[in-house]
Amino acid sequence: MAPDDRDMLELLEQELDFMEKGGYGRSVRTPWLPKSIFQDSLSCLNYAHPKRIRPCSECALLDFVPPEHQSDAVPCHHIPLDAAGDTIEELAGDNESKSELLVKEWLRARIHELQMAQELGPRQGTHQNEPCSH
Repeated sequence: MAPDDRDMLELLEQELDFMEKGGYGRSVRTPWLPKSIFQDSLSCLNYAHPKRIRPCSECALLDFVPPEHQSDAVPCHHIPLDAAGDTIEELAGDNESKSELLVKEWLRARIHELQMAQELGPRQGTHQNEPCSH
């Protein structure tokens, strides 16, 4: 299967929007089932596919996962979310709101970085192509 070719900025913005709208809250139909950050949102290639038909190695979020965790069962849960290196996996069982807060902060920071890169990218390209005025 083809790798995840979704636009990274759009993917992260959609995930943040999902989270800010309470997307990981307990389901009315299955309140006893916990939600899994990234896996239970449209960010996941296997969202709504219980058999996980696509390997995580095709996921766009894999770029943020340290190499030693890229072949783990849920690689996106090993993304370092802060300077201390806290991950969703390490925070499992802790306060869910703390995990969600860290993920939201991480998403905002990555979105900002990508937006800045997009703003700087075209300027660098056009500056190089300007004719010399000597």
